[in-house]
Amino acid sequence: MTATLSHTDRRDALTARLAELNEERRSTLAEIIPGGIGDDADRATNVDGHVRLAMIERRIADVEAELADSEYGARRSSDGTAAIGDIVTVDLGDGPEQYLLGSVEEAGPALDVVTPGSPLGRALLGATSGTTVTYEPRPHRSATATLVSVN
Repeated sequence: MTATLSHTDRRDALTARLAELNEERRSTLAEIIPGGIGDDADRATNVDGHVRLAMIERRIADVEAELADSEYGARRSSDGTAAIGDIVTVDLGDGPEQYLLGSVEEAGPALDVVTPGSPLGRALLGATSGTTVTYEPRPHRSATATLVSVN
């Protein structure tokens, strides 16, 4: 695994995921469009399909927003602080582990992700190497993690 994820690699991963989600949306739409004939029960709304479609639409919007941020604003930090798109080495108490600080859509078999909206992700954003952060993984539970390095 490389130490950093380039802007182009990140954009390519998000673009590929967006294409997959759009295909999933097309497939789901084809399943929930009612046929031309049949009784009322046959033409009843496919509730599960509509729920699935809403979830896909939300994921598409999230990926599109990440692509826009990637292109027009959210750039990696150059001052050594943890930022979206960085690969961070974090010690949660069991030894150092590497994670991408980014979108779950960018996860891969060799790269686990800590999302910036998660409690740990929010604590890591802006932290520098050697910093120990405290976060709440669940209400009324606190945990600490040490940011070993930012790449």
